[in-house]
Amino acid sequence: MENKANMVASLMSVKQKSGKTFSQIAEETGLTNVYVAQLLRRQAQLKPETAPKLKAALPLLSDQQIHEMMVAPLRSYDPNLIQDPTVYRLNEAVMHFGESIKEIVNEEFGDGIMSAIDFFCSVDKIKGVDGKDRVVLTFDGKYLPHTEQKTEHMVSRLMRKE
Repeated sequence: MENKANMVASLMSVKQKSGKTFSQIAEETGLTNVYVAQLLRRQAQLKPETAPKLKAALPLLSDQQIHEMMVAPLRSYDPNLIQDPTVYRLNEAVMHFGESIKEIVNEEFGDGIMSAIDFFCSVDKIKGVDGKDRVVLTFDGKYLPHTEQKTEHMVSRLMRKE
């Protein structure tokens, strides 16, 4: 974990020195701003076709950093993160609205869930009707239906019969 923390610190230092925001880097790379943050926090894996775009957006990234970012990351989080007011409020909003969101997903799609793997996320800033800044969070995940678990569909059981 210490190595990850050091790597994240070095990547965030490169971003800070660039003077660019996550959204600016996202625009230059064709990624979402949240995905750029995930890459720099070592929560996502940099793909080979994206590496040159990220290097162009952040020229101070070393070849070693690029190489490390291309290794599948240990996706983890600090359990104390929930104490941050922004994270706490986001969690609170999901918990407060979660049951209603689940009901609507089930009503619109059937019994299933939203993938957190085939998933896109972005944060945008807009002006509300009152002229005040508003945060827009977009969660865009693939729908995954729950399946009826029939033994005749279990490949492992089918293979044993052969």
